[in-house]
Amino acid sequence: MATVDEHLAEKAAKEEAGTAPAPELEANAPAADASDEPPDGGLRAWMCVAGGWLACFSTFGYSSSFGVYQDLYTLAGMSSASNISWIGSVQLSLMFMLGLFSGRLLDEGYFHHICISGSILYVFSMFMLSLADTSQYYQVLLSQGIGMGVGGGLVLVPAVSVQAHHWKHRRSLAMGITFTGSSCGGIVFPIMLNHLLTGAPGFAWGTRAAAFLVLALLAAANALMGPRLPRARTRAARPGLRLREKLTDAPFLVAIAGIFLIFWGLFLPYFYLQLFVTLHGASPSFAFYTLTILNGASTFGRTLLNALGDAYGPLNMLCGTAALTGALLFAMFGAGSTPGAALFAAVYGFFSGGWLSLLPPSVAVMSRDVREIGVRMGVVYFITSYAILTGTPIAGALLKNDDWGRPIAFSGVVTLAGAGFLLISRHLYAKRRGTQRI
Repeated sequence: MATVDEHLAEKAAKEEAGTAPAPELEANAPAADASDEPPDGGLRAWMCVAGGWLACFSTFGYSSSFGVYQDLYTLAGMSSASNISWIGSVQLSLMFMLGLFSGRLLDEGYFHHICISGSILYVFSMFMLSLADTSQYYQVLLSQGIGMGVGGGLVLVPAVSVQAHHWKHRRSLAMGITFTGSSCGGIVFPIMLNHLLTGAPGFAWGTRAAAFLVLALLAAANALMGPRLPRARTRAARPGLRLREKLTDAPFLVAIAGIFLIFWGLFLPYFYLQLFVTLHGASPSFAFYTLTILNGASTFGRTLLNALGDAYGPLNMLCGTAALTGALLFAMFGAGSTPGAALFAAVYGFFSGGWLSLLPPSVAVMSRDVREIGVRMGVVYFITSYAILTGTPIAGALLKNDDWGRPIAFSGVVTLAGAGFLLISRHLYAKRRGTQRI
């Protein structure tokens, strides 16, 4: 009889292995309340997805369109390509760097406080950008780089992380749908900005038009989103910050190293593809749409690949898409012609967009408790934000005399190296959990 009981217990443990952390990881963790179990659907959950979609559209989607500004500022002679790329990289890195702060506040129950404050700062900085003198580098850096970066950082990570409050078994798909907002923003904003900034409205009114649109979208996003868990201080048992514990977890550290390297090379096409196509003889009208194709394809990647993540494990899919993204970076050499640029933008956008949207559910898998997902996400984004900060400026510094070989090779090699670290981390987590579906 004891043998049967042991067999049943082992079977139950295996069934739980795909979603439950290993017993040794849970030894010091507080027990979760029954009410902490995500409902995996319902009106409130889908409203939160819709609000997160609008937040990603307005923040990460706008930042993904920096290639328009990179092209505009470079051709206008504001500064070197490397110096100008610092503006976009500062903005993106701050969005992720603030994740440690905003993610912790999300776990503490201050979701609306940080999202509303961040939305106000983000829109204010956009209006300040419209007043900036584009010949004065510091004015653009302060408004577009620092101001919009801090504001976006207070919105983006909580808007994505809060989806874990509402979803469990379909978490990857929900987060993937949320992240398609950034892809759609990357479709709309490049077209909008290319026509407005270089057309009759000009830089000032073109930027203001985008700011008014973002103001309306972020107001709707804040009305739709909301956490499901009560404020942390009202719960009987809640996990502490415990940063030392997370920073001594070997599989987690290996994963962070891989994510860092991938972020170091990932954004080269998002910043430089439009300039690359323009300098290689493509028509300006087509060059305007390269970022649109890139972000349009990523919409499908962030939906389809995340749906597969629910079926086969988000971390498994994260490793595969990382390897494909790194290999595809070398294909940028063939993007000099119009057909080559269109094909590269579509395929690279599909897999790189899928990797970005698979990252949050993969970090959720690494978490022991739904109430620490915000902190885990914040730790990952804080550390890897330095890769986002320096990656594209390094590529710009390597770009000399229209020699694109060095920046493309740098980005491809570090991304493939990051994929290798992720595979090691995935192996360690699979061994710890006793399952290959992670």
